[in-house]
Amino acid sequence: MTNLSVSPIEEINTAIQDYNPFNSAAIDKVQSVWGKGFPDLNTLNAHASQKVLEIIKQVKTSSDSKDKVATLVVTGDPGSGKTQLIGRLRRRVIGDGSAVFIYVNTGKYGNLNLLRHQFLQTLIENLARVGSQEVTQWQEVAAAMANASNSSGQKTAAATIVKNFDKAYAKALQNHQNLLKKLSTQILKIKPDADPYILRAILWTLSEMYAPYAIEWLAGNELDQETANSMGLPTNAGKTSQEQEAEALGNIQQILRLVSDHKPVLICFDELETQGILSEDGFTKAQVIARLVKDVYDNLEQSGIGKGIVMLTVMFQSTWSKEITFYTETVSSVKDRLSTATQGNPISLKPLDSQFIVDLVALWLQKELYDPRDLKPHDPVYPFTESQLRDIGKGKPTVRETLDWCAKNYRPNVPISLEERFKRAVKASKEADLGDYLEDNDKIADALRFGFEQLIGETLEGETLTGQKLRQLTIESVDTDIKVVNSKAPAKNLSNQGYINFKVVGNEDDKNFVIGVAVIQKGNAAALGAGLKRLTAYERFGLTRGCLVRSKNKKINKTTNAYKLLEKLTSQAKGGEWAYLEAEQIRPLIDLYSVYQNCETYQLTQKQVAEFSKPQILENPLLREILSDPSGEIDSETIEDEELFGTLFDESSADDTANDDDLNDLFVA
Repeated sequence: MTNLSVSPIEEINTAIQDYNPFNSAAIDKVQSVWGKGFPDLNTLNAHASQKVLEIIKQVKTSSDSKDKVATLVVTGDPGSGKTQLIGRLRRRVIGDGSAVFIYVNTGKYGNLNLLRHQFLQTLIENLARVGSQEVTQWQEVAAAMANASNSSGQKTAAATIVKNFDKAYAKALQNHQNLLKKLSTQILKIKPDADPYILRAILWTLSEMYAPYAIEWLAGNELDQETANSMGLPTNAGKTSQEQEAEALGNIQQILRLVSDHKPVLICFDELETQGILSEDGFTKAQVIARLVKDVYDNLEQSGIGKGIVMLTVMFQSTWSKEITFYTETVSSVKDRLSTATQGNPISLKPLDSQFIVDLVALWLQKELYDPRDLKPHDPVYPFTESQLRDIGKGKPTVRETLDWCAKNYRPNVPISLEERFKRAVKASKEADLGDYLEDNDKIADALRFGFEQLIGETLEGETLTGQKLRQLTIESVDTDIKVVNSKAPAKNLSNQGYINFKVVGNEDDKNFVIGVAVIQKGNAAALGAGLKRLTAYERFGLTRGCLVRSKNKKINKTTNAYKLLEKLTSQAKGGEWAYLEAEQIRPLIDLYSVYQNCETYQLTQKQVAEFSKPQILENPLLREILSDPSGEIDSETIEDEELFGTLFDESSADDTANDDDLNDLFVA
């Protein structure tokens, strides 16, 4: 009699042949934390996650101000599941709304002497992610503030307040009232110690139009004068990096105090082990991050934190024993401040035993292979055997080592050619959920840079999709170290600050060129203007041409300085261009770069991946568009003609406290 609860072995084998779920383990850290994440075996390292959740409850309910800020350290070997633990905590606290979540990937911090400012920017970016109420975490906080100002005592859903805000603001202006000023005034009565500008910027995140500008300002970035005037904020103009660093800790404290009035805050520090980067005083990244945690702790302790703050730092066991313990011999109290909730002792992650490995592999196969295809295997760990997995468990491997073994031994009896491995690797990358990758400047820039690097030494000819010509063009190098090459060239004191991602150096038709490429997907004119300012500074940065890479649907308003700079870039004198970013052109490069980065997972070398990738890269239309002679035109579809800053933001001298009708419009469901 046929067992209908088990799928035919032919169907299962076909699925196994087409897709290796363990290859998806090699994805970016931020995506694994904020995205869908890996299948999570809740029993694995449950002691660590439960301790963190327990401390979040403690800081929330404690009446003693000394206990409102807590820190913990989790240690483990490389690949033991530290980032997976953070992802589990994110899903838990965002899922049930029990805490605001901040993920600090310090692996991206290159300048340890500007650490506070970089942490401030990370804090701002994380709060701009969607929280538990279908709006951003910033908007949750701002809505909670708005609700606190409602004299009726009514509590309106954050999504409703966000939906109503711009309409209510415009209606108030028609009545010669300023809704934002009135909200700020009301809230400052409740929170008299709050910085009025930071408070105002947080409230602006409720506006669909002005939220991006508010987030830029909170991160310490410059706004153009017109936008700043409209929002009632200083421009942040003219501040040096050192001045931004000096102000950052105070701003961090102000923001965390306001956010923690809404709900507890969980901050997770990860990726401390960057080799070869030292601060000016000779300390490692892990040691400097430890000092940052101490400084934040010391500044928040006794500062009236509402529902509490928990800071979790994850690191290798060797980092704790060799760097942090050594550091405390030089700088007292760092170790104690790093783990106050456990009396200075770290929580250790445990290696996998045989049963954990069997359970982990079965979960991955179920969630990633069988369930999505409605397949029911005869054995939950097929195509492996339980005895195989238990044997592996005797060696006490880490999670990563186990998944790597599974990826490499997924089809142990089926010989696969190198080219077939490459094709399957690209297919797996295409099927991976990258989240909103078109908003990730770094991911896009890395993929483009990778593409150009594979074309070094190649000669390109032909025509682009837009009809531009390539004439005997050869790429000689790709430079990511964007320095000022002429300090006397305008604009004075202008450094790159990461806006120009890289330079493509080469020769076309016996003429040398240096193309500066800047990916700027942020919607606001402030960030775009700052990038274009650098992209048009040819003499200062040693460019012959500038290329903005940006989606066509991210329109630019004619009234902004960014538009003037775009006109300058695309003028005949500058000869630059706006290369339109399209998903179908950049995603293949992202997939190829992902395979290149994680080649060992697919039993390939970087050289082999580069070789198999080159035919696709040679024909990539976006790379060719960036290299081709610009058209010198700006597509009218990319420009907004409507006035954004007309009467809507005309400041009135009328009494802002005349009535509350405009405030009430915020809370209409």
